[in-house]
Amino acid sequence: MDYDVAIVGAGAAGLMCATVASERGRRVLLLEKMDQAGRKLRITGKGRCNLTNTNPLRDTLSHIGSDPRWIRNAYGRFFNRELMDFFESRGLPLTVERGNRVYPTSGKALDVFLSLIGPLENNPLVTIRKNTTVKRVETLDGQTTGVVLQNGERIGCRQVVLATGGLSYPTTGSTGAGLRMAMEVGHTVVDTVPALVPLKCAEHIHDELVGFVLRNVQLNITDDEGHILYRSPLGEMTFCHDGIAGPIGLSASRIATRPLHEGKTLHATLDLKPALSPDQLDRRLQTDLDQNGRRIFNDALRMWLPAELIPLALPQLHIEYYKRLNQVTGEERRRLGRWLKAVPFTLIGTHDWNEAIVTQGGVSLAEVNPKTMESRLMKGLYIIGELLDLDADTGGYNLQLAFSTAHAAGMAL
Repeated sequence: MDYDVAIVGAGAAGLMCATVASERGRRVLLLEKMDQAGRKLRITGKGRCNLTNTNPLRDTLSHIGSDPRWIRNAYGRFFNRELMDFFESRGLPLTVERGNRVYPTSGKALDVFLSLIGPLENNPLVTIRKNTTVKRVETLDGQTTGVVLQNGERIGCRQVVLATGGLSYPTTGSTGAGLRMAMEVGHTVVDTVPALVPLKCAEHIHDELVGFVLRNVQLNITDDEGHILYRSPLGEMTFCHDGIAGPIGLSASRIATRPLHEGKTLHATLDLKPALSPDQLDRRLQTDLDQNGRRIFNDALRMWLPAELIPLALPQLHIEYYKRLNQVTGEERRRLGRWLKAVPFTLIGTHDWNEAIVTQGGVSLAEVNPKTMESRLMKGLYIIGELLDLDADTGGYNLQLAFSTAHAAGMAL
């Protein structure tokens, strides 16, 4: 055999796995169906690439869905500090920004990609083939024996790594092929839904709100029975033409997306004044009303919320637009306070895969060894990155998952 291992997919996970395996003397064939490697990596984080987060392990695990305990072993050997050392040792300076998010100092995701692909292209142990589609994994008696390409070519090797990504951003090459190949050799795939994706609302979003950013707000999501499904930390939220997005909106989608895709309706409330308790806010409103009694309500709303939100607020508050503040009743004041603490939205769906940052669902974690990423069902088959039933909040957590699972596989090959 010409190769020890075939890695299917040259994205973040595939590139890292090829690096680690080749540095340990393995002969690596890296197969990429697109005409360029790392297409998704090069656009991640709006082209800036938030590649990890410096939060401690316990806090990081709280941002991971499915079974965060499963990843502890891989993180114990290759976590955020090791990942930062990895890139910095390859000449890529890094910067820690707000929220402990780590970016390349250049602000360019392309530089992250180049620091990975460059050494691989110059490594005699690594062969990179682009425009090459893998059709299936070949097996015999419970052991991988190679891969078969779309054109019928067979490539023999005793170890195969599936690193094709999930279903998010399909234009970058993530079309679910790896999930299909895993199922063909017997793996269970947890139903996939788009995650870290804008949420659709039943309410009309006025044009002036589209793209508007709210800072230091909190988003809560409940079901029809009033059970709290999600309570965000303070953060930023933006509006899109049919709903909500931004960091806390996208993170909320990880909790909301599955019930929404099952046809359920959820309820979101936006706290515009999270630093104030309801009583504190009511006292402040009472003072403002007393001190500005001659002002018109429609105009005075700018004391309490951005002008862009006024068209959303007025129809829901049921307070006369031109009422003077000294005429606002106690019940109307309390109604205003309740609205500022809980602006209501009805969630009815999500945007599609083209706007999803990650895939929720994937190959069942019970069927993959968390120490090595090797399949428990097929010897010699390794599954890494977004193909696994692991996803996380925004903030660099998803790329850390990809790199850590890839590193574990690369060390085990």
